[in-house]
Amino acid sequence: MQLLEFIIEGLLAGTVKILRLVILIGVIYLYVTLILGLFPWTRNVANRLFAYVTEPLQHIALALWSSLPNLMFLLVLLVIVTHVLKLLRFFFTEVGQGRLTLAGFYPEWAMPTYRIVWFLTMAFTVVIAYPYLPGSDSPAFRGISLFLGVLFSLGSTSIIANIVAGVILTYMRGFRVGDIVKIGEVTGKVTEVTMLVTRLRTVKNVDVTIPNSVLMGSQVTNYSFAAGEGRLILPTSVTIGYDTPWRQVHAMLLLAAERTRNIPREPAPFVLQTALDDFYVKYELNVYVAAPNRMPTIMSDLHQNIQDAFNEFGVQIMSPHYVLDPKAAKIVEPGDWVRAPASAASQEAEPSCDGLA
Repeated sequence: MQLLEFIIEGLLAGTVKILRLVILIGVIYLYVTLILGLFPWTRNVANRLFAYVTEPLQHIALALWSSLPNLMFLLVLLVIVTHVLKLLRFFFTEVGQGRLTLAGFYPEWAMPTYRIVWFLTMAFTVVIAYPYLPGSDSPAFRGISLFLGVLFSLGSTSIIANIVAGVILTYMRGFRVGDIVKIGEVTGKVTEVTMLVTRLRTVKNVDVTIPNSVLMGSQVTNYSFAAGEGRLILPTSVTIGYDTPWRQVHAMLLLAAERTRNIPREPAPFVLQTALDDFYVKYELNVYVAAPNRMPTIMSDLHQNIQDAFNEFGVQIMSPHYVLDPKAAKIVEPGDWVRAPASAASQEAEPSCDGLA
């Protein structure tokens, strides 16, 4: 804020200095012209100096007078376009807030569509108004227009690509603001979707900005859509030796899911045996989740309860590597579950996931 105030103050001070210098030069120029006009032998010089100022002003006045019909047309066009844009904004605002419904048109499309219509309207207005601009047919004006067009075409390639990608993503409805998504290797909450970039906030409160052109080539996983319909499933796997009955493993995994907070009982969790490897069986526990913003804490609690359940019934988890059978099972006895400095209170504490809240 202080930097902005400093910049504004500097701009105002510079503008005042330039204005004062222009006024000073004008006063000196007028004073010299008047002094030279007092003497017959310098009167021609004074008249020439005076003409240097009056002739351009006359040309400007005549040009403005001849351009008066065009200026009136531009004024009328400006009034019409202004009211049309206000009407369009009111229409799309009503659609976006759900007070006006259109078949097959979703409310989240309203403001992006308004921006597109606004841009097309302004472009059409510029095309209509261009021939009526004063000096539009002059070589200088055409040269400047050509120069600006070349600069825009050379420097806007990536910008246009991001804008086109942003429009496509909007109408694909892959995600909305507030959804929990995974884009590439980044998982987080969508905080902002613009025509150029999409911003995510991770569970660690880190804001990640992804250009829309990059997003178009990435795989997007949306957890919120499925969670809102009650069908989001989170899996986790364990590997257990063949000497443990698979029915017991199923029961322990389902017991761990039952002990975990924020896992609904209906639909019920279920277990799949996904592989029969050389030394162990791979079991996959699948649980339904209704709160995707709590996925990290839910999975953390679930893993804790799986460890407790297997330790409680004396079954060794074979993950991540298995070499040979140990003499004694690698488990933690129940009396050591809260070994110092751990405590029962710390075991019940629930971690916070502010980034996805």
